[in-house]
Amino acid sequence: MSDTRRLHTAGANLLERARDLRPLIEREADAAEAQGRLTTSVMDALHEAGLFGVWVPVPLGGAESSPRELIAVFEELSYADPSTGWVVMATTLENGTAGAYLGDDAVERIFAGPRMPLVAGQGTRPGTAVRENGGFRLSGQWSFASGMLHAQYAHSLGAVEGSDEVRIFITPLDDVKMLGNWDVLGLRATGSIDYAIDGAFVPESQSHVFTQNEPLRGGALYRLGLVDQALICHSGWALGVGRRLLDELVRNAGARAGRPGQLAGSDAFHTGFARAEAAFRAAKALVHETWDDVEGTLDAGRTLDVRQETMVRLALNHVTSTIAEVSRFVYASGGTSALRDGLVQRLFRDAHAGTAHITSGPQVLKECGRELAGLAPGESWEVFGLRA
Repeated sequence: MSDTRRLHTAGANLLERARDLRPLIEREADAAEAQGRLTTSVMDALHEAGLFGVWVPVPLGGAESSPRELIAVFEELSYADPSTGWVVMATTLENGTAGAYLGDDAVERIFAGPRMPLVAGQGTRPGTAVRENGGFRLSGQWSFASGMLHAQYAHSLGAVEGSDEVRIFITPLDDVKMLGNWDVLGLRATGSIDYAIDGAFVPESQSHVFTQNEPLRGGALYRLGLVDQALICHSGWALGVGRRLLDELVRNAGARAGRPGQLAGSDAFHTGFARAEAAFRAAKALVHETWDDVEGTLDAGRTLDVRQETMVRLALNHVTSTIAEVSRFVYASGGTSALRDGLVQRLFRDAHAGTAHITSGPQVLKECGRELAGLAPGESWEVFGLRA
């Protein structure tokens, strides 16, 4: 068992590498959108930069970055292209938690190759697992498996038959039937297809309890548990997309300045832009304030209290709804140039696809309000709801 008292920090190196990849990612974004997955050149560059190890425990050769470092990397990649940011955040969350929580036998198999393994799947609607000698038989069908077309392993939620136990199961793609069905509004390049598993045997060491928050390897990051770590992903993604939307609008308005009737001369646009910029910056500040507080708690060897659990959910919900509003303002201000196929249209579609994720749903916001108003005494967070 590793020392889990302190956060590990990876430094600025990975963020600088992510920033250096922006020109390549931007050049390849249209091709990725057309083929429904990231291009080989982008995937190779992400591997070579070490970015698929950003979440993996240090003992397995990963960077084991802190929450704020992870947010910054995902923000940078999502600024370059929302689909790229989404693939990296999803697969690194799942290879990181696999590295922290799986048994030694599984980790030796999965992390044996020259590259970091990519794990993708779905962890909210369970399949069924039946106990068998030394493991489980897993069956089910899952949707919206973020980044599945880029992965070597599936990460699937399963309810253990005859018990109240819910576990995450890691299976090689040989056990997975790809169902496709990625005909979507936005995030088209993520390859987030539906899939099924029919009676695959999963050794005990290739699974862990869904709520596990004591790592077998790695430090304090993994004491957050799987759900809270997922909030890191989506917070960084939203920050990157929101900033890119506003920056593209600035470029478009400036390019048309001086022409009669254009945005640059509109008082209404000036006012609307000021409000959009302020709303985004305020949402970003809440994300940073909240995760600064979390890092202090983890580094002191403590776990989050109920109010901190509320705030990480609220900060994500707020920044996600804010970028949805920003995207509508940017799209409406873009006129016919936003209507046509191009970057602003893609950012608009990607923003609205990302806001549909369960982590930012209305149920979570309602529960945050109930706790903040003092109406949930003695209750604690269980995934996306409060329970006594």
